[in-house]
Amino acid sequence: MFFLSPTLLNVSAKRFSVCTVACVALGFRPNQLSSSPHDLKNTRIFSSTRTATMSTITSETPASKFRLPTNVKPTHYDLTVRTDLDKLTFDGSVTVSLDVKEETKTIVMNSSKLKLGQATVHSTGSQSDQLSSEPSFDEKEKRVSFSFPTVLPAGTQAKITIGFSGELTGSMTGYYRSSFEEEGKTKYYSLTQFEASLLSATDARTAFPCWDEPALKAKYTITMVSKSDTVNISNMPITSDKVFSPSDHADLKTLFVDLNEEWKITKFETTPLMSSYLVAFANGPFEYLESSAKMPLSGRTIPLRIYATKDLIHQAQFALDVKAKVLPLYEQVFEVEYPLPKLDTLVANDFDAGAMENWGLITGRTSALLLDPKKADLAAKKRVVVVQSHEVAHMWFGNITTMEWWDYLYLNEGKHSVAFPEFKPNSEFITVHLNRALALDSKLSSHPIEVACPNAESIGQIFDGLSYSKAASVLRMLSAYVGEDKFLKGVSLYLKAHLYANSVTNDLWAGISKSTGTDIINFMDNWVKKIGFPVVTVTETSGGIKVRQDRFLETGLAEGKDNETIWNIPLSILTFDASGKTIIDKTAVLDSRESTFALDTSKPYKLNAGTNGVYRVLYEDAHLSKIAAEVAKPDSVFTIEDRMGLVNDALALSKAALMKLSNALTLIDALRNEQEYLVWDGISANLSSLAAIWWEDENICSLLNAFRISLFSPFVQKLGYEYPASDSPDISQLRTCAIGQCLAAKDQSVINELKGRFAQYMKTGDDSVIPADLQGAIYRAAVTYGGQDEYNGVKAIYDKAPTPTSRISAMTAMCQSKDPARIEETYEIALKRARDQDVVYFLSGFASNDITKRQVTHFFQDHYEELYKRFESTFMMRYLVETTYGGLSTQKDLDEMNAFFKDKDTSKYHMGLAQSLDSIRARIAYIEHSSSDVRHWLEAWKQGN
Repeated sequence: MFFLSPTLLNVSAKRFSVCTVACVALGFRPNQLSSSPHDLKNTRIFSSTRTATMSTITSETPASKFRLPTNVKPTHYDLTVRTDLDKLTFDGSVTVSLDVKEETKTIVMNSSKLKLGQATVHSTGSQSDQLSSEPSFDEKEKRVSFSFPTVLPAGTQAKITIGFSGELTGSMTGYYRSSFEEEGKTKYYSLTQFEASLLSATDARTAFPCWDEPALKAKYTITMVSKSDTVNISNMPITSDKVFSPSDHADLKTLFVDLNEEWKITKFETTPLMSSYLVAFANGPFEYLESSAKMPLSGRTIPLRIYATKDLIHQAQFALDVKAKVLPLYEQVFEVEYPLPKLDTLVANDFDAGAMENWGLITGRTSALLLDPKKADLAAKKRVVVVQSHEVAHMWFGNITTMEWWDYLYLNEGKHSVAFPEFKPNSEFITVHLNRALALDSKLSSHPIEVACPNAESIGQIFDGLSYSKAASVLRMLSAYVGEDKFLKGVSLYLKAHLYANSVTNDLWAGISKSTGTDIINFMDNWVKKIGFPVVTVTETSGGIKVRQDRFLETGLAEGKDNETIWNIPLSILTFDASGKTIIDKTAVLDSRESTFALDTSKPYKLNAGTNGVYRVLYEDAHLSKIAAEVAKPDSVFTIEDRMGLVNDALALSKAALMKLSNALTLIDALRNEQEYLVWDGISANLSSLAAIWWEDENICSLLNAFRISLFSPFVQKLGYEYPASDSPDISQLRTCAIGQCLAAKDQSVINELKGRFAQYMKTGDDSVIPADLQGAIYRAAVTYGGQDEYNGVKAIYDKAPTPTSRISAMTAMCQSKDPARIEETYEIALKRARDQDVVYFLSGFASNDITKRQVTHFFQDHYEELYKRFESTFMMRYLVETTYGGLSTQKDLDEMNAFFKDKDTSKYHMGLAQSLDSIRARIAYIEHSSSDVRHWLEAWKQGN
């Protein structure tokens, strides 16, 4: 699954891109029963018309009380689902083939939000059907038990048949509805999202009763019944698609008594062995684009499609092209054939996550998969490349080989997404994943990559930057340490050893150990099982350097029990030989608290060459000054990755009071002749963070803005505001970055230019004056520095946005107004009109507006109950808490936040809440220990310029 980016890959880039991909898929990744919507003639299936009573389920003892009993094991599901988009309901029947492992009279499985009847079971041990007692539900664990009069003998096979029905809600979980507009009317389609939510370990149980655990793999034969003018899609290809006929479908007429020629029956091929959370089906008025991919190992041609509604399908070609390019690439590098006969993608208007890797049917939100070919910004292109590549990689990592339980989620999610070579995937990884992971993992409230997930709430909360970005970063570090070829070979061995099976962490390590001849299990154990990461402190000695490791926290070095872990740290020491040639010692490993290493300290040196390591490096001030002098040279020996790492380390260390913030700013000032976009992107993000921390100190903000303008204004003057097709991605992104920084720093010339472009658009309706890459900046400038007309103009774009990107840009821009009436109007839109998946964009916009930064917390609190009820079953509640509160910075803010949540049930978002509280504490400390230092440095800089 992917949470909240165009040219052909060349051969050399393919190898590394897939290595980075292997690093972000490997990742170590309402219960009132409704009435039956249709009369069913088979009363044995739906004999119960009452809500089942609660009971405690007891059975054979499972490995964990949160896991299903092991007395039976599913091997095959024969699943029939009827969808009625007019009534927004679904019903059906499932027959599950079981291996009876232990003698039992009771079968326990997962079910939630469904109306169930009694079950029938047929066993090879009895040769007769048995009718169960009334189903007994455990609502807390989302389980149902069926008891039968006669024992099912161990060693036999059985088939259990259960009827079910449910409602198509807008929950974005389970089997749900999504809406779209056609000719001024709201219409619906349905789709599934079964991977973990905050209310279930997985949500297949809300669509049909099943054994809903990743280790309980089975085959699925799916039949869909729907209105004849709609389209059905699922994991596998269609074997037949026919309008209902009493003679051809007599068995279904028994199940659904009201079938007629308005309905059609779609049957699909049987799947390979797979986990329940990967099952997918959808029904609606879909259209599609198609392509194909020639596979390098099997020689097969795999048909590819992308589905969307009629109004969106024209924006889906780019995602289809990306899929066609990366699918063969993965097969070649992982040396495992793609096992399915097709691969589809479905674009959904309403989607909780970014995208989902259902086997053979990827699903995802519009902003992750759509691109207007006539007006595409580079950020949108990158997003589509990353998301589509990430989900395609899951066809191997997660789908062929699946984590045994949710503790091992990172075995799914810790791969890095393929990016095309012009996007510099290895360098960009440092910003997108490594720095993100280190920021989150530097909090006391962090968690290990491999974390125990005993219940639904904890499962839903581990889809975060550690399951994704830290896992990917740790694997990238390992790849750099053992060598890319050996790493990929180990990954291939891991996949081949666990085809159609489940895995735990040591299985991956075993594959890489075999390919490298190294004890990877011991080397990597603490990186995935222990919380946090180290900072390596470097002290020069007479013969070299002494290095020491301690756990790094955003508030300083950890102490006592929080500083007990010793990591095996690949130091990757960069030095020079007598001829001046660069040497990188990849054998140097710090595997104790302290150690010494011989080197010539009179010459430039740097630890963590290439910034592959998952740690910070703290140098003495004197050596940092030498580094600053070296990075300022046009022919600096430090690579782009090194320069990015140095900037990020310096700012993080200053926040932790391990380095003066003034020293970090000196390093940035030394880089003002830098030409690489990604270095400037890191500088931009760090300076924006400083501005957000000192947002209430007018003097520091004014000085900091002047410094930002001095750094970025030369690029605006040099590159201008137009985006010629001849520009490289670096140049385009650097232009966008520079203009965005100058706007944020209140550069009047940039404000005037952006306002003027929006005024020209409003006057003429010609949007060519608004380059796609500057949509966000121009909309923000128009609302921030304009009046009612400009606000109305941006709101009109939000209402009728031509692309997902322009809609998101309009949402966040509407929140930048300074006018109380317009602010209130935007709050109302966020609460009453926004799609569920979009509310977070509005809150993010308010949180970035100094006028509403604190006000938005009151909005959240005033509407807490409404928001909680609306989002309790999705990941969104956590994001709302983090977005609303993460930018506050005073003790009063902290006290008020603690007081508000004191009596709330925070179980569904407690990790996000704890991390937000830690963020505020760190900001308070940063302001306290660095305000004087940063003010003096900025004043001295101003006087000198």
